[in-house]
Amino acid sequence: MNYDDKVKNRVKRIEGQLKGILRMMEEEQDCRDVIVQLSAARTAIDRTMGVIVSSNLVECVRKANEDGEDTDALVQEAVNLLVKSR
Repeated sequence: MNYDDKVKNRVKRIEGQLKGILRMMEEEQDCRDVIVQLSAARTAIDRTMGVIVSSNLVECVRKANEDGEDTDALVQEAVNLLVKSR
């Protein structure tokens, strides 16, 4: 799968968030603020995973349709990936 620049930029943003969280910890900032930032990073990761899975699903379904294959298994695999990520 090709990952477009938008997805890569999402991951770079998450990387920046995580570096910021580490800096907060090193500066011994309040744990509530650290938790808020960790929660934001987790949400960003979850959303990025959703974008990747959905993009991959669309690509796989298109290819399966062209090849005359059944797409039910592909959809189930995508759902399983999202469920496992939770």
